[in-house]
Amino acid sequence: QVQLVESGGGLVQAGGSLRLSCAASGSISSFFRLNTMGWYRQAPGKQRELVATIISRANTNYTDSVKGRFTISRDNARNSVYLQMNSLKPEDTAVYYCNLKQPFSRYPEVWGQGTLVTVSS
Repeated sequence: QVQLVESGGGLVQAGGSLRLSCAASGSISSFFRLNTMGWYRQAPGKQRELVATIISRANTNYTDSVKGRFTISRDNARNSVYLQMNSLKPEDTAVYYCNLKQPFSRYPEVWGQGTLVTVSS
């Protein structure tokens, strides 16, 4: 009932920046602002890994490899979550997926289709 659509991926040189966006649509819960949203990524031949999560501005978490470089934010009025990526490195190359966790729902976890980020050296 809820769909997530990512955008903003592309090709960038090492040291550059990208801003990813994820917009939720469809039957969005009235408790959307209380649910955890996150970004995951999957590089070729590797497992999907958590990049960052957000519940509120004061409640965010990042994997160690992106701390200080990436910033997750959300705009509940627009049903969206963002990932600002600075100082990109080749090892950041991956397909990035938006994720929504809504435990008191028929669909407790929702994924977007992914957007490709390629960082060249």
